[in-house]
Amino acid sequence: MTASELPASSAAKEDQDELTLGNMSFWAHLQELRLRLIRMSLAFLLAAGVAWWFKEVLFVLLTQPYVQGWAADGTAPSLHFSDPAGLFVSYVKISMLGGFVLSLPIQLYQVWAFIAPGLYAKEKWIAIPFVVLSCLLFCVGAYFGWSVVFPNAFGYLLKYAEIPLDSTLQVQPTVMIESYLTFVMRALLAFGLVFEIPVVVLFLSLVGVINHTHLIKFFRYFIVIAFILSAVITPPDPLSQILLAGPLILLYGVSIVIAWIVTRIKQRKKGPTSES
Repeated sequence: MTASELPASSAAKEDQDELTLGNMSFWAHLQELRLRLIRMSLAFLLAAGVAWWFKEVLFVLLTQPYVQGWAADGTAPSLHFSDPAGLFVSYVKISMLGGFVLSLPIQLYQVWAFIAPGLYAKEKWIAIPFVVLSCLLFCVGAYFGWSVVFPNAFGYLLKYAEIPLDSTLQVQPTVMIESYLTFVMRALLAFGLVFEIPVVVLFLSLVGVINHTHLIKFFRYFIVIAFILSAVITPPDPLSQILLAGPLILLYGVSIVIAWIVTRIKQRKKGPTSES
């Protein structure tokens, strides 16, 4: 090997070492995936056990929007279960939801740790901000649905139990615990996930899949998608759909700014190298 070949081979070796994914075999990837899944499962089970200890507190929190929605009627709110095991099964579902939320930082970190070998070393610094920002946005989305959208939606829907004053017929809502909790938990997860849009855009911008110009061109289509998602996730009333579609469109605007910042940072880093 000549002396002129040494710098090129050394640079190639550095690039190969920096992209560590190529050094792992297929079976090593499977072993890594198995290890990550085991850790995620153990974290979920442990967190679900903690949530089971506070199941009554979590039950009261989840039913608070329903209580607020019923308050306009002036009567005591009530929930029912159709079989002896109904409430027990509901507590199990609540514990699973609590376990998912409590273990979310660990779940996200394990996902990131699995894909991190495919990233360059200079891109791995984002692991902690990724986990923190993802958890924060998920909690903000779930809290927004729980505190703003659900009480208004339940109040709107329950008012249809009112009948004309001159009627002798009484209409009393009979809401089952199983149905209510299934709807609320799915909606909370959906609200939390759709609020992850800025994180997804940040990741795709860093790896070069999209940039701010792509997002700007797609903006008018996203408005339609936001209202479609709102119609699917929220109860069938216009107020709830608007309350979700508005923040979604706002988050998309924030994502455009994030993608623009990432593009500017990449351009500044490329500047000195291109001049040299």
